[in-house]
Amino acid sequence: MKKSILKATSVAAATALILSCFPAEIVSAGTSLVFPAAGGALATGNGNSLQDIRASVARNAAMQSAITNHDKITKSGDSETVAKVETPSSKAVNEGTVIDGVAVVGSASEGATIEITSAEAPVGEGTMNGGDDTALAEGSEAKSSSDTAQSAESPSIDVKPEAGEVEEGEEDLSDQVIAVVDGYVNVRSEPDEDSEIVGKLYNHSAGTWLDKQGDWYKIESGNVVGFVKGEYVKTGQAAVKLAAEVGQRLATVHTTTLKIREEASAESIVLGLVANEDQLSVIEETDEWIKVNIEEGDGWVSREYVSLSTWFPKAESKAEEEARLKKEEQERRRANAAAARSAGGKKSGGKSSGGGGTYSVSGGGMGSSVANYALQFVGNPYVYGGTSLTNGTDCSGFTMGVYRNFGVSLPHSSGAQRACGYGVGSLAEAQPGDLICYSGHVALYIGGGQIVHASTAKTGIKVSNAGYRNILAIRRIF
Repeated sequence: MKKSILKATSVAAATALILSCFPAEIVSAGTSLVFPAAGGALATGNGNSLQDIRASVARNAAMQSAITNHDKITKSGDSETVAKVETPSSKAVNEGTVIDGVAVVGSASEGATIEITSAEAPVGEGTMNGGDDTALAEGSEAKSSSDTAQSAESPSIDVKPEAGEVEEGEEDLSDQVIAVVDGYVNVRSEPDEDSEIVGKLYNHSAGTWLDKQGDWYKIESGNVVGFVKGEYVKTGQAAVKLAAEVGQRLATVHTTTLKIREEASAESIVLGLVANEDQLSVIEETDEWIKVNIEEGDGWVSREYVSLSTWFPKAESKAEEEARLKKEEQERRRANAAAARSAGGKKSGGKSSGGGGTYSVSGGGMGSSVANYALQFVGNPYVYGGTSLTNGTDCSGFTMGVYRNFGVSLPHSSGAQRACGYGVGSLAEAQPGDLICYSGHVALYIGGGQIVHASTAKTGIKVSNAGYRNILAIRRIF
């Protein structure tokens, strides 16, 4: 009887010691204590004294520093990868193991088996384990350091705007940042209104989303990389919606001579021809055909011969703005000097006749000289691919030939000429001699809202109202 009482006391003491090693919150969160049905030292009270158990606890505490972390974080460059590492916390273990700072004790020979289920929530995709990081749903924006204090162990997570659903081969515009301002918004070197201005993003100009810090967006636009205040731009799906309204949908030609057909069929009548690298305004899109606008009217091209894109004006860097203003001033002085020398000091500007009509060139300077020179060829024939101002030329051949007379070399492509010189904001700011760029077409501005251009084979070189078609760009050479 006395021996039985001592055995029961030993079992109770051992059980109390085990329970004291596992905090209540761990036990209640899924910790299970599993004892063998027979032979277990702690279950029977045989094989271990209280002194043995205390020694085991001390040994296990010394081993704790050698335990592998549950989460292994590897860092390469600026990116971090979080990988789960198998540890004893997910399987049965015996004496000599320390799990999350808890020592497991038992018989050295037949020790009690203890299975521990971690109380810690699993790490989900897109979540860093540790600190105060919170799981981020796809498309949400994480708070930056300017919004929420972050510890060194809890780096901020930047999430780009939610990607839009686009068909294969189409472009995703959800990473665009589009300015909605009167005039322009400054692009700064840092997300601070007192930081250096590195460029200007004009109304409806766009950049690519790079980062977000507080209420500032870091963007790349043209040659400019910097921050714009969030209140002056649209991003994400709002930008996608705005892009459909303000972006210019273009089809760039990728074949030597592209036939524009009246209907969406290879058997349809050819409406006109356009050259390689020309850019055409897109009116409608199907799986196989694209409806575009050319000088001869609206027609269709096979999708396989063009690439589609949405074009936006880009930011102008501080250096680019300074260079542009300097060039404009130099050309203004040059034009004024040329105007003073022309016609024995007569007032610049004048009238030119051609093709049975008389046309006025407003303004003065070198640009007016270019426009007056161009007008003398009105009535001459249009020839696709031609460059002769008298015997036949196409639209870009015409502007190229006119400017050649003034020592300026332009490419023989309306799309390529759209990148020459520097941009002019609107038709109201245009001056004689400026290039007026349309879908697959280019003309010379003569002032007074009019252009001179090599139009079509039916009309030849003629004068038209500048706004007769949608203007893609205005470029100033002088």
